[in-house]
Amino acid sequence: MGVTALVMAGGKGVRMALSEEKPLLTVGGKPVIERVLAALQKATKVEAIVVAVSSHTPKTAKHMSNFPVKIIETPGKEYVSDMGYAVKTLKLEAVLAIAADLPLITGEIIDKIVARYEQCGKPALSVAVPMATKVALGLGGEYGFEVDGVHVVPAGINMIDGRRISEKELEQEIYVMDKQEIAVNINTVQELEIAENLLKKRSA
Repeated sequence: MGVTALVMAGGKGVRMALSEEKPLLTVGGKPVIERVLAALQKATKVEAIVVAVSSHTPKTAKHMSNFPVKIIETPGKEYVSDMGYAVKTLKLEAVLAIAADLPLITGEIIDKIVARYEQCGKPALSVAVPMATKVALGLGGEYGFEVDGVHVVPAGINMIDGRRISEKELEQEIYVMDKQEIAVNINTVQELEIAENLLKKRSA
C-alpha cells in the first residue's frame, strides 16, 4: 500500500498567542515540523509527503520549499475540512494525516500505525493516547472519550481511505497507543517546555 503522509500545518495556533507560526516553533534546536518530517522520512511505509499550509502559515510554506515535499495551500478553516480539501484536490488514496506539532514522533511509531490500519480492514483509523499518560507528563485536560473503559485523548494522527473521503460517516478503528511520543503536541508554552525536557532526556 502506497501511503501518502499529509502533514497538517495550516492552523492558526491561537492557544499559544505567539508571534511565530506554530509549525516553526523551535523544539530542541529545530522547528517542530522538521522533526515530524524527519520521522516520516524514516518510516518505511510512507511513500510520499505532502504539507498542507494555509494563509495563516505563509512562513511555514516558504520554509517547506527547501524540503523534498509537495506543498498544498488549503482554505485554513479547520483541521478536518482542510484535510478533506487536500485529499480531494490531490486525489490521495491511503492517507496518513498527522499534525505538524508532534516533536517526539518516530518513524517506528508511524510504521506501527500504518501496519495497524492495514490489518484492521476499516476505511479509517484514529490514534489516541491514554489521558493518564498525558497527566503523568504534566499534560491533560483536553477533549477525551472512553475506549474499553480507558479515558483517551486524540493524538492528532489519522489514517483514511482517501477514495471514501466524501462519505458522511466511515467505520473507524481507534488505535490506543500508550506512548509519550504521541502524547506531546505543542499547543501551549507549558507543552513546549515539556517537549524540550523530554528531548534532552532522550539525547542524554
